[in-house]
Amino acid sequence: MRLKIPKGLLEQVLSQLQPFLEKKDISQITSHTYLKTSQNSLTLKATDYETGLETVLSTGVEIEEEGEATANGKKLLEIVRILKEGEVTLKTEGDTLLIQQGRSRFKLPMFDPTQYPNFPQIQNLPTLNISTLEFINSLKKITPAIDSNNPKFELNGALIDITPQQINFVATDTRRLALVTLKENMEKEVSLIIPKKAIIEIQKLFFDKSSILYDQNYLIIKSGSYLFFTKLINGKFPNYSRIIPSELNYSLTLPKKEMIEAIKQVNIISNEIKLTFYPDKILFESLSEENIEAQTEMQASTPFKEPFVMGLNSKYLLDFLTHIEEDNFTMGINEADLPFEVKSNNFLTIIMPIIV
Repeated sequence: MRLKIPKGLLEQVLSQLQPFLEKKDISQITSHTYLKTSQNSLTLKATDYETGLETVLSTGVEIEEEGEATANGKKLLEIVRILKEGEVTLKTEGDTLLIQQGRSRFKLPMFDPTQYPNFPQIQNLPTLNISTLEFINSLKKITPAIDSNNPKFELNGALIDITPQQINFVATDTRRLALVTLKENMEKEVSLIIPKKAIIEIQKLFFDKSSILYDQNYLIIKSGSYLFFTKLINGKFPNYSRIIPSELNYSLTLPKKEMIEAIKQVNIISNEIKLTFYPDKILFESLSEENIEAQTEMQASTPFKEPFVMGLNSKYLLDFLTHIEEDNFTMGINEADLPFEVKSNNFLTIIMPIIV
């Protein structure tokens, strides 16, 4: 294998591949980036078995000899970064990859490139027929509610629950539940649990129109010269519909901007806050065991005739408020010690209160 490629282009692609490399054990082939040249293109891949990214460069690359290679992805990027702007030559020599530019010359050991893990095939797979923008925005709204390192593996991902009439995007960390509903006519019912790591990478990579494919083991996104895959989490997601209140005793319409400002003032002292609802205002107070406090209030019309007190972790409410586009949202409450809901259009979050 031998090729010439601009330093900036190579650095950009190698940077995109970094999240998909095995970093803890460099003895594994998955710590390497895979490169393959054909007559008029360069293919680069990285995978840690759980997720993977492939990109094909067909412009800006001069292929001098076809072949394939691997090299430690982290080291290869570090080398390319310190090179000057201009053309870089990559070529195989025995079981090593040579990186050359002017008087600079580096050599990295290779694994057998024929042993590099295969990516899943995409032929004849069912497609998720929704816009990429809606898909990404729905995932973005529920991402803060995905748990991390939960012994119940299914909670470390988000559920895409496909029904004939709609698609539900769901995440919960057991203290809150986030739900986005898209009204779509779908051909089949299926539930996919996508790992949190994959969801974060999807949001970085894709904006334009993409093909979103799936089977029982993988979710695959194909967009232009990029192909991304993630293994799905094998498990049964909790029955989220049981958590959503069927009735609400109180409903309020509140301004997003003023709520965020009031919460952030109290957050200087504590993330745990107490809300006291009066008929014409809401009082915000910090919940802190230390001898410090914060307090502010906001004018608002509420359905409460007598003061109504509830506590909450303000982070959960802010995560909702910062992901809605509308100026106002609705807040639904039953009792101070029962889960309450906040909603804006098709985005709903159920939050467990703090007992005050």
